[in-house]
Amino acid sequence: MSSFCSQLKGRNMAASLICNNTVSRVSSVLNRDVKQFGKKFMFDANEETCWNSDQGGCQWVILEFPQPVKATELRLQFQGGFSGKTSKLEGFRQGSAEEEDLKHILDFYPEDNNCLQSFPIPDAPLVQRLKIVFENSADFFGRIIVYTLDILGEKIL
Repeated sequence: MSSFCSQLKGRNMAASLICNNTVSRVSSVLNRDVKQFGKKFMFDANEETCWNSDQGGCQWVILEFPQPVKATELRLQFQGGFSGKTSKLEGFRQGSAEEEDLKHILDFYPEDNNCLQSFPIPDAPLVQRLKIVFENSADFFGRIIVYTLDILGEKIL
């Protein structure tokens, strides 16, 4: 895992797998106010907007891609004080929709800061859905605030 705020310039990396046809779901939205804190704000490339979960343990984000993908890197930018601490990435194989079909991919431990953080995904698993689980939060009430979420890798046609 590496944390970086300005190291992205000049690096040759895989392409973003998130597109207009990627379906996302989240565990909760603060006060159910999706107009101000909804999931779409993690993907809008605007540093002024964010997804803000409601309080409670174990917050999550699910991404469903329009085709199978090989995910190689997870990128997240939190608001300091509201980051995930113990977190994990799980994947669903193509065609699976049941929670018991989840495959553990990666445990990761974000730093509690405002920097864009990168987590390499070993062995680039082939998945159609990913679930990012924030098992606990730096916030006492369990809230998570994400300004940027991206998955890099390769689309499999």
